[in-house]
Amino acid sequence: MPDTQLEGTPLIAPSTTDHPLYDQVVEACRSVYDPEIPVNIYDLGLVYTIHIDAESAVNVKMSLTAPGCPVAGEMPGWVADAVSAVPGIKQVDVDLVWEPQWGMEMMSDEARLELGFM
Repeated sequence: MPDTQLEGTPLIAPSTTDHPLYDQVVEACRSVYDPEIPVNIYDLGLVYTIHIDAESAVNVKMSLTAPGCPVAGEMPGWVADAVSAVPGIKQVDVDLVWEPQWGMEMMSDEARLELGFM
């Protein structure tokens, strides 16, 4: 059976923004930088979804600027290490996803400003 997207289903699942640890997890993601771009991965828009369950287990869905990114094999570990350091987090899984493809429109205004796109 083909994996089909249901009409009206968002391509990027919503994050668990109401979890008490959400802001700390975001800040942990902001501590990780793409080595080729002087902006953190969160403001670059590479973190698509942060899901935190009732047991404080975190699942991060993220992408990279390009599939051939030289740190593709390492960056999920960097994110997992950063998020694992947040007090109260029990477990962290980081999944690389390629849909939807990352684009510059996913960057925050701060990232665009820093990179000279605004």
